[in-house]
Amino acid sequence: MQNVILDIAKHAIQDGFNHTSTIDRKALLELYPEFTKPKATFVTLTLDNQLRGCIGSLIAHRAFLDDLIHNAQAAAFEDPRFYPLSLAEFSRVHIEVSLLSVPEVVEYRDLADLKSKIHVNVDGIILQKGSRKATFLPQVWEQLPSFELFFSHLCQKAGLESSCLESHPDIWRYKVEKVK
Repeated sequence: MQNVILDIAKHAIQDGFNHTSTIDRKALLELYPEFTKPKATFVTLTLDNQLRGCIGSLIAHRAFLDDLIHNAQAAAFEDPRFYPLSLAEFSRVHIEVSLLSVPEVVEYRDLADLKSKIHVNVDGIILQKGSRKATFLPQVWEQLPSFELFFSHLCQKAGLESSCLESHPDIWRYKVEKVK
């Protein structure tokens, strides 16, 4: 199944270059009925071990197949942090798909309580304060390995002060199954 997921992501990006739709949805849905169920996915592209695009869904709101195709194309061509992927890059890009669990609210009293409830290197985190919201996949712990670094950068990604945990933002955690 993992190879099928990666093949779909790769073909979706190829279709984006050609402005076509060559993925046989009907055949895939018959062979793999799990693609009909709602699933939240993230597609991460790296080139020479550097992030090249990452787009996804936090909440399952469409069929797994549709979410995967949409996020693969969006990671390649619509991530606002990067220019659209070139064909030359496509031949060298590494594709990773993250399948997200349903996010669960983390109830916490204070910073120490929150720290005791977060699993470093395991949890993906969604942080929200007012209208500002951001997420880091669990893979981000590899670059930001401490609780303090991880959350200060996540606060900044949300457009908040790096010390935003002091203002008690809403926190959710989720797990991912990585397909690479």
